[in-house]
Amino acid sequence: MRRYTTLFVMAFVLTIAALAGSSFLAGAGHKENGKPLAELTVYTTLPANMAAVLADEYEQATKVRVNFIPLGKNDLLKRLASPPEAQKIDLTVADEEVLRQGAAVGAFQPYISEPGDAVADTFKDANGYWTGIWYDPVVFCLNRDYLKSLTYIPHTWTELTTVPGVRIAVTDFMAADAAANLLYSMIAQYGDTAAYDIWRQIHPHVVQYTKFLANPVRQTGMGEADVSLAVQSEALRGLNSGYPLKIIYPTDGTAYMLTGTAIMQGLSPEKLAIAQNFADWLLSDDAQLTLQRHEFYFLTVNPATLAYKTFAGKNIVLYSERAYFTPEERRELIDRWVKYIRFQ
Repeated sequence: MRRYTTLFVMAFVLTIAALAGSSFLAGAGHKENGKPLAELTVYTTLPANMAAVLADEYEQATKVRVNFIPLGKNDLLKRLASPPEAQKIDLTVADEEVLRQGAAVGAFQPYISEPGDAVADTFKDANGYWTGIWYDPVVFCLNRDYLKSLTYIPHTWTELTTVPGVRIAVTDFMAADAAANLLYSMIAQYGDTAAYDIWRQIHPHVVQYTKFLANPVRQTGMGEADVSLAVQSEALRGLNSGYPLKIIYPTDGTAYMLTGTAIMQGLSPEKLAIAQNFADWLLSDDAQLTLQRHEFYFLTVNPATLAYKTFAGKNIVLYSERAYFTPEERRELIDRWVKYIRFQ
């Protein structure tokens, strides 16, 4: 009887411990020293794994939970167009196109801080409705073994097309926004006639139009292509993976994808202060280091950071004209490329 009584007591204690543990885990992250954690809810076009990295790091550093809601561009724009009281969202972290359209429909309130004030006018809204945090330019990524065989190194888009026998890898414009942005940006910068002419010269050298942004870099690193036209983040990831690559920044300019932040309308003073702090943190070296530790390589727009000051290519030439085309115009531009270049 004593034995069964002992087993019963032990089972009871374990059950209580399990219930207590479950209760603790359910509340873990919601309280710190008995006080609720502050929370932010954020719309974003960032990949879910990248958003999770930022959220985890910020919560550890500040005890503020960031709940990212990843959305496609069109879905996010539809939500931004709805009344502020219906959204229950504090912040948006998205690409420049989304931020511009969100500001146009009155979804954001202006915010100017010391870190944001240091950002170049090119990378932010003139009235403070959104501020860029990092960008990702398109680069020439050359195989190092191939580089040794060249009598001259191409540094411009025109020079690239004159290298005899060069094999080029590029992501299909129909497959990714960052790839299509290259075409749109070249048309905005040079005009459609000149931009399409450049691509008519590039096209015969293309060994494959890939479906993913990472594949052109992989092909170049493996020697399946000589040059990839790739976003720098993928080129740096390839370099850090041990591929024999050399990054060249086009001296006649290049396209880039800009990501930024915007604070929603109608926030309480307390929630506004929390949102502002997170927006400023995204401009910091801490955010950059967090991304780099997880192999996300972007260029900060904040010149006050160490990441900006130590970047060897910070004098990169970016296109001065931005690709402000409607969805209908973009479809027409892609259709023309497909019809007259891609499948010619």
